[in-house]
Amino acid sequence: MIKKIYNWSTTWTGTIVIVLSIIFFVAQAFVIPSGSMKNTLLIGDMLFVKKFSYGIPTPRIPWIELKVFPDFNNNGHLIEGDKPKRGDIVVFRYPKNELIHYVKRCVGLGGDIIALQDKHLLISMHEGEEYMKKHYPIDQLVQAGGKLWVVDPYRKQYPGIHNDPNVRRDGLHPEKLFNMIPIQVPDGEFFMMGDNRDHSNDSRFWGTVPYKFIVGKPWFVYFSWDKDKNIRWDRVFRSVKDLEQEINYKDVQIKGIY
Repeated sequence: MIKKIYNWSTTWTGTIVIVLSIIFFVAQAFVIPSGSMKNTLLIGDMLFVKKFSYGIPTPRIPWIELKVFPDFNNNGHLIEGDKPKRGDIVVFRYPKNELIHYVKRCVGLGGDIIALQDKHLLISMHEGEEYMKKHYPIDQLVQAGGKLWVVDPYRKQYPGIHNDPNVRRDGLHPEKLFNMIPIQVPDGEFFMMGDNRDHSNDSRFWGTVPYKFIVGKPWFVYFSWDKDKNIRWDRVFRSVKDLEQEINYKDVQIKGIY
């Protein structure tokens, strides 16, 4: 039996089935095309996306994006699983065009209220005031509009998050980069933002992401090069978690970013 399986796996049919099974259910290659997640993920990072992080998405044939099965559960997943958590970096299908993949950080869950004031992210979490008081220091909490808010809840933990001091309110940039009126995230949906806050096309502009568009979580970088095709060996075969932990606050500040 083992020999038969091995012989089958070495045929063209077996190879194609195995490769597609891996792409459908385990991991899929993804290239970072823009700087929206800089300094955490860089343009030219090539990584594998862990497809089973949030359930098993309804399989599609790569490149042509043809669905292999119907969406039986009407939630974009063959098998439903865990949902993205606050702070997770998530790969998902762009809700305005599901043939395009985006990668952003999940900053809000269903029921959370999200706002922006002078580039500062404010979240009133759906778990309530006691939860926020328990999990965040008092210097990150503010009371406004009859609600308790957490101010910039992710920056200390994920120092790749930053703003560009050169982006100012000069009439040349969208107001939503600076201020956004409070909105409540619908149940089962997620508010996504890029770590490169002033250079990211994200939920501030086109809305929240339903679970059906969630694909997976970045796993590890298998190759990386810069715009001049110089290989960034220090990023090859590194997990995204390791790369995040390596970012130093001082290095970020030296580059004129806050």
